[in-house]
This record gives sequence, C-alpha cells and structure tokens, in this order.
Amino acid sequence: MASDGFRPLDEKLLVEYLKATPILAEKLGNQFDKLEIKEVGDGNLNFVYIVISPSGSFVIKQALPYIRCIGESWPMTKERAYFEVTTLKEHGRLCPDHVPEVYHFDRLMCLIGMRYIEPPHIILRKGLIAGIEYPLLAEHISDYIAKTLFYTSLLYLTTMDHKRAVAEFCGNVELCRLTEQVVFSDPYKVSEHNRWTSPYLDSDAEAVREDNILKLEIAELKSKFCERAQALIHGDLHTGSVMVTGDSTQVIDPEFGFYGPMGFDIGAFVGNLILAYFAQDGHAVAGNDRKPYKVWILKTITETWNLFYKKFTALWDEHKDGLGEAYLPAIYNNPDVQLLVKQKYMKELFHDTLGFGAAKMIRRIVGVAHVEDFESIKDAKKRADCERKALNFAKNLLKERKNYQSINEVVSAMEQLDSQKLSI
Repeated sequence: MASDGFRPLDEKLLVEYLKATPILAEKLGNQFDKLEIKEVGDGNLNFVYIVISPSGSFVIKQALPYIRCIGESWPMTKERAYFEVTTLKEHGRLCPDHVPEVYHFDRLMCLIGMRYIEPPHIILRKGLIAGIEYPLLAEHISDYIAKTLFYTSLLYLTTMDHKRAVAEFCGNVELCRLTEQVVFSDPYKVSEHNRWTSPYLDSDAEAVREDNILKLEIAELKSKFCERAQALIHGDLHTGSVMVTGDSTQVIDPEFGFYGPMGFDIGAFVGNLILAYFAQDGHAVAGNDRKPYKVWILKTITETWNLFYKKFTALWDEHKDGLGEAYLPAIYNNPDVQLLVKQKYMKELFHDTLGFGAAKMIRRIVGVAHVEDFESIKDAKKRADCERKALNFAKNLLKERKNYQSINEVVSAMEQLDSQKLSI
C-alpha cells in the first residue's frame, strides 16, 4: 500500500474492499459467492469495474496516478476523482434523468461507486459506428446541457455563490492543463505524442502546424477556455461519455469538470457528431451506403443546437427576475434591452460552440488520442480520406465560425464539402 493509503485495486482486492464497505456490500445483498466482476475501462485514464450480484449491481471507478493509455511516464493527479464525483452530484441534482446516481465516494482511494447503466445501454460512439438511430438523443442531451449550464451560470446564480463554486473547482488544474495541451497546443506544433494516419495525412498534419490564421484562432479559444468561468461544464462531453438506448441517455465521466466556457461542452458533443458523420463512408458496405444514416446525424446536430437554444432561453425567461446577477432586472428593465442581451449572448455562445467543436475535431485527427469512429476503419487509405474531409471541415469551421449565423448553415457546409471529391 502506498504511503498515502492509496492502492490500485485488482479484482481480488476489490472484493475485499466491497466486503469492508457497508453501503456497497448492502447494494449486493451481502452476497459475494456469486459475484461477477468485469474490468471495462477502455478509456484513457481509469480502472472501471462492473460489479454484479443476484441482489444488485454498480460500477466502481478508480482514478490512477498516471494516464492509463500512456503509462506511468505521464503522471496524473488522483484527485480528479473528487472533481468527477462533485460534478456528478451537482449535474445529477440539476438533471437526474440523464446522470447516474452516486452511491459511494472514497477520497483516499480515489474511488467512486455509482449506478450501473445496464444493457442494452451502449456507448453512443459505438452506436454511431454501428449505424443505430437514437430518436430521443437530441431531446435528452439538449435537456442535460441546457439545465447544467444555465443553473450553474450567473444567469441563475449570485456572484457570491458563483465565485464560491468557481473556487471549489479551481483545484482541477491538472485535467484542465491536460486539455490545454492536447486540444489547444500539441496539434499545432511538433509533439512526440501526436500521431495521424501516415503517410496519407503527413502533409495535412504539417499544414495544421503551418497555418498562421488557424494558430490565431486557436489562441483565442485557448484564452476563453483558460479564463472564462462561465458555468460548471462536463469538460469532456464527447460521444464516448454518453450511454444510450432508444429511450434513455446517460452522461458519464465528468472528471474534467470545472467552471469554464459553456461552448466547450456543446462544441465537444456537436464536434464528435460531425466526426461520426464524416466517418460513415468508411463504414459503408454493399447494400448499406450509410447515406440515410448520415441524414439522421445531420438532423441530430441541427436538433441538438435548436433544442438547446429553445430550452436554455426558456430557463432564462423563467428566471429573468430571479437572483442571477449577469443582467440585473433594475438595469435590463424593458423587453427591448432584454432581447438585445439575449441575442448577443446566444450568438457568442453559438460561435464558441463551433470553435471549440472544431478544435476538438482537429485534435482527434492529428493529436494524441483518436476516436474509434475513424480508428475502426481498417483500410488506412479509406480512413485517411474520411479523416481528411473532417479535418478540412474543422479547419474551415474554426477560422470562419463567426460568419455562420445558424446551425442550418453549418450542416449545409458539411454537405457541400462531403459532396466534393478530394484532391490528394
């Protein structure tokens, strides 16, 4: 055992831990003879165990003192488990339908026990690769982002309450630093951690590193990410952080949670849907060209933003005379000025969403951690063709984001680029 009391748990040690932890033992009916334990941590950072007995089930997640996908050569704070559980509890309070319940937290062991999101739930990214439509996805995810972002912002909170919450999450510095590095820095310079589909994308990766306008725009976004404590964001809201069925959507893994720019969450989700769209041609087979599914993805992108806009502004209207101190009622005291501030706020949030979404796309193609949407395309040439389209779109979106006035314009630009034959 480490001097601080922390020890990573294998299956045998986990059983001992469960027996010694009453709340978890009770969830299992104190039955350990028929216990099923499966390690399913396919992410980059943690151990994740599914624990099932005849009487109950849950998930155990333990943070490691390094980045799991890299190894001990890249240390990482175990304290991130505290920020994950704190975000889970707060987001769960605000949107209980779409956040798993927390049963137990052990800060010394950096261990969380939470609801097991049972089959047939699967990771959304895997569903997108398989070509499965989720008719309620946009409805559910827009509900989650509207509520979690609005209720933790100054549109709802007093400056005193907001500052206290910001101070609480300022400690999640290492995960913020990791995001700063892999999203806003590494793709734009030579880095030992970067990789891409070589040799096909060699010139494309170099073009990213030599694009001065792109560098100016990513600097602006990095500044917002580092400096704007707008709301309690999930911090890593990609399609691998969402579990789904046809009628259920659950958001998981908010260990990157902190008070940051709202557009980072919305952009992460939309940007990953755009990646899924451009990956579809690589998954097409005889008899299934994926074209109808691509139409569904475009529809989901459109509905996600439009439903978010509708729900977020409805919450704003509902609480415009409340305690929120962003726009004091005594100053913003007539319908004309209220409309002006709302239009300005939402326009900037839309452009932030596009910019951060584009940045998340770029880093998944020429940075350290890629996405299964592309990686599962076995033919390297075909994979590179899909990635190049996504990369070209992301670069344009990042540089031209402020010229887009609606999500429909973004979708139209995606369709237009997708229809063009690539020159290599």
